[in-house]
Amino acid sequence: MAILGLVYLAVIFIACFAVVHVIKLAVAGFRSIKHKPAQAEEQKPSPPKPVYYIVEKKRAKKTYGKPREISFKDKDA
Repeated sequence: MAILGLVYLAVIFIACFAVVHVIKLAVAGFRSIKHKPAQAEEQKPSPPKPVYYIVEKKRAKKTYGKPREISFKDKDA
């Protein structure tokens, strides 16, 4: 009998877990659909983003490697 109770408990847990995540995904999907057309209409050309480079520290070297470019993620996305 105890095993049957554990099986029911596991089934209820998995079902609730799935339902909660499906609802979260549905809400995120509806929000993305709702806000997408407004962004497409008001899209303006944005100024170029600043480019940042990592430069090696000064050392007793005769040659330095090429600086690496850093790109940051958009806050809006």
